[in-house]
Amino acid sequence: MTRWISRLGVRRVIVGVALALAAAQSGCSLERSGDATAEAEQRRLAPDFTIPDLDGNPVSLSQFRGKTVVVDFWATWCPPCIFQVPELNAFWEAHKDRGDVAVLGVAVDVEGVEVVAPWVAEQSVRYTILLGSERLANEFGVLGFPTLAVVAPDGTIDSLHVGLIERDELEEVVAAQLPAS
Repeated sequence: MTRWISRLGVRRVIVGVALALAAAQSGCSLERSGDATAEAEQRRLAPDFTIPDLDGNPVSLSQFRGKTVVVDFWATWCPPCIFQVPELNAFWEAHKDRGDVAVLGVAVDVEGVEVVAPWVAEQSVRYTILLGSERLANEFGVLGFPTLAVVAPDGTIDSLHVGLIERDELEEVVAAQLPAS
């Protein structure tokens, strides 16, 4: 049993190092830190996309320029993705009337709307859901699901958050992008 735990610990370290290296190569950080000017210089422009929502209407990331955009990459086959929905619903409800934040859920399921729409209804998702792909997720530097990309109002990727993120932590990350109230 101890041998198994040790191997599990080593695997976690390896996965952590791999995630950090991948984030460094993509020009993104897994968390925000320190000097905002230095960070802004290191950020890269988020890949623009135009993909359909659940009703087939095209939605482009560029149409949200000037807003902070939380892009949640997820899949119906991803058990942890279920737990992200209530956090994002609460976050969206708190911000939807302000007009300076958008929340987009990007489903990567290859089966499309036939699989995604029932899942969205079952989970009571209240923010916009788009039909994307793993290729698009890869362009953002996503290494697993769920992953949230926070896109700054200037269209650069502020940060990537691999795994679950609670509303309080998301509020802190997004607050740095919002104008003072």
